[in-house]
Amino acid sequence: MEPISRLLVGLAVVITAFLTGCSGNDDQQDSELPTSTSVTLQPVTTNLTFPVFMTAAPNDNVRLFIVEKGGLIRIFNRNSSSLNTFLDLRDRISTIGERGLLGLAFDPGYITNGQFYVFYTNQNGDLVIARYIRATSDVANPATEVILPPTIQRNPNLSNHNGGMLAFGPDGCLYAGVGDGGGSGDPTDNGQTVSSRLGKLLRINPATGGPCANNIPNPFGQSEVWSLGLRNPWRFSFDRTTDDLYIGDVGQGAREEINVSPGPFAGRAVNYGWRLMEGFLCFNPSSNCNPGNLTLPVLDYPHDDGACAVTGGYVYRGSAMPALQGTYFYGDFCAGFVRSFRYQNGQPTEQTEWPLLSPPGGALTSFGEDAAGELYLMTQGGGLFKFVSN
Repeated sequence: MEPISRLLVGLAVVITAFLTGCSGNDDQQDSELPTSTSVTLQPVTTNLTFPVFMTAAPNDNVRLFIVEKGGLIRIFNRNSSSLNTFLDLRDRISTIGERGLLGLAFDPGYITNGQFYVFYTNQNGDLVIARYIRATSDVANPATEVILPPTIQRNPNLSNHNGGMLAFGPDGCLYAGVGDGGGSGDPTDNGQTVSSRLGKLLRINPATGGPCANNIPNPFGQSEVWSLGLRNPWRFSFDRTTDDLYIGDVGQGAREEINVSPGPFAGRAVNYGWRLMEGFLCFNPSSNCNPGNLTLPVLDYPHDDGACAVTGGYVYRGSAMPALQGTYFYGDFCAGFVRSFRYQNGQPTEQTEWPLLSPPGGALTSFGEDAAGELYLMTQGGGLFKFVSN
């Protein structure tokens, strides 16, 4: 695996890599941020194996559904503190490098139709989005699998930059974040090639796997492509209140970035810049990289103090900590920090670092959001933690 590949490499491996706008960015994120100790972490469970995502089914305030890279979806029952297996896909996935079971999204009609979607890498290393149906409230049937066409083929010799996030948008379409296909510097320029589904945010009809046309069609004709110019979007989310789209996109060797696109139809036809740009810096070419049609990040940050790979999070919309309403949280896998900002008038304001949210052992793999809008984070070592008032 190439040295800039940074996330999801293996349980026993210390990961230092995951995965020039035309000038550097000298905003506050390059300097020391103000800190807050008003929120801390409450352990939920430490008995997971390489968790990479957590979510909840619609209106389900009891169970948390946790995706493990190795191929299991687990249910943590908050009433009983039990941990059980909801779905086992270990027989059909590859877990080499950054491959594995990477994403989960429940259909908005899950309560009645029992349908949900997962994102995984198959045994050939190709990217699969598949639909399943629950058998009971606590068990899903792997035999109900329907693979949404077409499977995204990629170089079998490269295991990094798969993306893997799935989420339903406010328009009822299924969105998928897909990495650029791996290698150093996007050697085949997938991020800027509209005909490739690599390096993109896809907007999918969940019934067919084709382009979604709810309210407004996809911008590139009969294509699932919604946004382009992404390197490895390791977690994106929609703000429950504003419909704004936040994307954490892992950088190459210099900058990590957060992109924000305002709703409605957030991200439509947006070019986020990779591989022309890495954050606010030119990448390829090394100067004069912005032809004027790129959407720059809201913020980026350098690889200082061990930082190496951004982990995108969520805008807080829970009720337990009302002072945090509208605050977006994100982190870094290697440095283990958690930071936040508020998106106001197109700018990141109130940027803050939260030292008590830095997880024990670091290796922050993902954030999670429960049915009530409360936030969580996960670590490679097997921990799931909830944000609570200190």
